[in-house]
Amino acid sequence: MEPTKEWHVSCRDVAGRRRDLSVFINQGDVVLVAPPGETAVLSPLEVGRLRAVLRDAVVSAADQG
Repeated sequence: MEPTKEWHVSCRDVAGRRRDLSVFINQGDVVLVAPPGETAVLSPLEVGRLRAVLRDAVVSAADQG
């Protein structure tokens, strides 16, 4: 069994507090977890990081299938 891959992308909530979005793979699916009960606010650089993380997660999920 391959170790669980998990990525984190920094963001802020609507009150400006630092939070993280988590991305991981579950049975070949990509799962995105936002801060509990919050809205994630991403800067343009953080959006680029999220895009890269999602691409990496999709490639990893495809490798598991």
